[in-house]
Amino acid sequence: MISDESLAELRAIAARYPQPRSGLLPMLHLVQSVEGRITPEGIEACADVLGISAAEVSGVATFYTMYKRKPVGDYHVGVCTNTLCAVMGGDEIFARLKEHLDVGNDETTADGKVTLEHLECNAACDYAPVMMVNWEFVDNQTPESAVQLVDDLRSGAEVRSTRGPRICTWREASRVLAGFPDGRVDEGPSAGPASLVGLGIAAERGWSAPSVEEAQDAQDARDGEGGHAVAEEPEREAAATEDAGTKEAEAAVVEKESPTTGTAAEKGDAQ
Repeated sequence: MISDESLAELRAIAARYPQPRSGLLPMLHLVQSVEGRITPEGIEACADVLGISAAEVSGVATFYTMYKRKPVGDYHVGVCTNTLCAVMGGDEIFARLKEHLDVGNDETTADGKVTLEHLECNAACDYAPVMMVNWEFVDNQTPESAVQLVDDLRSGAEVRSTRGPRICTWREASRVLAGFPDGRVDEGPSAGPASLVGLGIAAERGWSAPSVEEAQDAQDARDGEGGHAVAEEPEREAAATEDAGTKEAEAAVVEKESPTTGTAAEKGDAQ
């Protein structure tokens, strides 16, 4: 059962929004932080707080892959197997981890420590092949480093993400996603060198984004050009119609004056 404390927190999340229903996503994360997954009781609790049906809540919970309907280990390890990561070694990493952990996709180890899943693009292609542990990045992986990572997690050793804080448990991460900070926001860099290359080039060359005024002037200029094009369109259509009419008239004159005018049947009769 959902405790009174958790119900109070669900109501607090809903109260953050002008439309309480907008709080459903973080509310579901809170359910996961308490239950370890999305349970029927958690769905009913969210529905009661928001005044909507359990079917509506369930529809959202089953749409987004971050919400799990079966128990998850302490560490959800996701391996990106989308195009670039797969080419760079993601498929090999995933195959090695399945063998090493003796699990299949979306399965949990016997000790309940690690759930392994192949993921779609994590928007970290500049660090391919990339993995995520409880939604924190672990970049530039190899089969060997991936095996070491999961072994460290299972042994209780402290593991730090590449661009973020030290790795917490699945339930702790779910609580953060529900909007309850864990005090780790300043741990680790928020971006790495590969992601900042473009920013460095812009700084070297003195490039900057246009001001609001410059952007508006450019938009006005584009709108003006478009307006002229619209205004000129009827004139072009009229000219084309007039030209077509002239050519048709000329063709009629030629046909009338030509001694060979007539259908094939008429020509045959004449012969």
